[in-house]
Amino acid sequence: MAEQTYIIGIDLGTTNSIVSYTKINPAEGEENTIKVFNIPQLVDAGVVVEREMLPSFIFMPEKHDVSDGALETGFGTGNAITVGEFARNRGAEIPQRMISSAKSWLCNTLIDRNKPVLPWKGPGDISKMSPVEASSAILSHIRDAWNHVMAKENKDFIIENQDVYLTVPASFDAVARELTANAATMTGFENITLLEEPQAAFYSWIEALDDKWRKVVKKDDTVLVCDIGGGTTDFSLIRISEEEGDLVLERVAVGDHLLVGGDNMDLALAYFVSQKLAEKGKKLDVWQMQGLSHSCRNAKEKMLQNPEMDKFPVTVLGRGSGLIGGTIKIDLAKTDVENILVDGFFPQCDSNAMPVARQKSGIRELGLSYEADPAITKHMAKFLSRQKSNGEKMEIPNAVLFNGGIMKADPVRKRILDTLCSWRKEAGLDSPEVREIASENFDLSVARGAAYYGRARRGDGIRIRGGLGRSYYMSIAAAMPAIPGLPAPVKALCLAPYGMEEGTEAHVEDQEFVIVVGEEVSFDIMESTCRHEDVVGTVVEEWEQGEIENMSTIETVLEGEYGSVIPVTIEIKVTEIGTLEFWCVSREDGQRWKLEFNVRERDDFES
Repeated sequence: MAEQTYIIGIDLGTTNSIVSYTKINPAEGEENTIKVFNIPQLVDAGVVVEREMLPSFIFMPEKHDVSDGALETGFGTGNAITVGEFARNRGAEIPQRMISSAKSWLCNTLIDRNKPVLPWKGPGDISKMSPVEASSAILSHIRDAWNHVMAKENKDFIIENQDVYLTVPASFDAVARELTANAATMTGFENITLLEEPQAAFYSWIEALDDKWRKVVKKDDTVLVCDIGGGTTDFSLIRISEEEGDLVLERVAVGDHLLVGGDNMDLALAYFVSQKLAEKGKKLDVWQMQGLSHSCRNAKEKMLQNPEMDKFPVTVLGRGSGLIGGTIKIDLAKTDVENILVDGFFPQCDSNAMPVARQKSGIRELGLSYEADPAITKHMAKFLSRQKSNGEKMEIPNAVLFNGGIMKADPVRKRILDTLCSWRKEAGLDSPEVREIASENFDLSVARGAAYYGRARRGDGIRIRGGLGRSYYMSIAAAMPAIPGLPAPVKALCLAPYGMEEGTEAHVEDQEFVIVVGEEVSFDIMESTCRHEDVVGTVVEEWEQGEIENMSTIETVLEGEYGSVIPVTIEIKVTEIGTLEFWCVSREDGQRWKLEFNVRERDDFES
């Protein structure tokens, strides 16, 4: 394999994907800055333009869309699909043929994420993709674009051979991380490492300030990284401490996976506009609502990027004889956008406010499991209430680093800061003010930070101490006599504790286990984002609702003579790339069986 030349950071986003890069060994006198790769993509039929961002949308064209080379880019493998700006714009007109939010579908435990299900509810006459394949399709466009531009003269520079850092939400569990890594492997990337997005945003901030960052934060500061993307909201806490006179950064908490973000906001704006249209006698159907949502997203982004713009037109393709003309147009005012976003998604609330729990229903529609409560400030209160390192008080940060396109809106950032300040006053803290740590760019920071992290891993930069952002457990049934009508209580055996670092292993050797080989067996894996004190081998007999939750079931047939019972220990490894591996190891001869995750969740056990 050719020697690596570049460190490449890829923000594989729900709405947009961004690529940054830097050289590993720059020539003498060459400035070694982190640059953003301008990604060539179709912006209209037959028109290829380079953009900083690649919209993470895939369009599945009909026959007339591919005539006369309309979807040819000059690179890649053909025009069966198209990715990027044209895919997003054309898909807004024909939403049933567009794949969006593939990253959110990677987390959907209610489906087999390796099966072709996207576009969700799309027509049966198109070839569908699995969430993993869709993610790989976006990465494939990035691969082909990079190789076309950067490796045209020197094939040693192809992206498959470079040092690639791929970002994921901090709230991604082990299965979602594994699937993301699989998508990258499917694309042909040979050297990938996964990095949490909030950490990447923080690394970008450090890189932008260089050594000056030490003057912006101080010992005992706690920084909340508030990362609101197109599909998810991610909270992380980074604490600043001091060792031997040097400031040390440590990621001390990660929030739950929250499926609320830009997609929800676009839909909220679409419903607002649809109500205004309904008042004029124009009722929209399901597909028009999808198209309207994409049009509202475009209006939101344009107005956030241009503070002087006070309104933006949104359009919906007309359908049926009851509508006048082929297209419906209406202006969306910036004041309406800000009011809907700020008051709807960031309401002022007390520190003890909790998000509304999803109401249990006997039957509900299968799809993305969005949060029942869109109030992000309430989810923030829940996250901080779980962090009680300073006694019984809520852990309230004194600084915030914002990330995500929605943070371009000054009223949104101000509302979050005002809310945190009110909580600090409520708690009687001596210093109630919460300051904003200014970000260089809310859109590009994650990709830039990923490239910086690649340099830091090679000794050229600051590292954040982190490790696993959650603890992992295996469900074990209590040994007790069977009682009619009463299932055996379930205990949780800690296998991989919070903070376990990449490249390390752990063994559960003081617990007695046996496996049956040659026939199907199952292992239920659970997780917790708030139990930070458990160590390898800890057995938890009782826990509060939501404290330890079901993640996945490993169902497998272990190789061996049918029905044989073998005493084993359990071994866990956090790989260098940031994924998790489970092994059973024979006590007798050291034979090892790897336990592979299944991507369908089981709901048949609880504490």
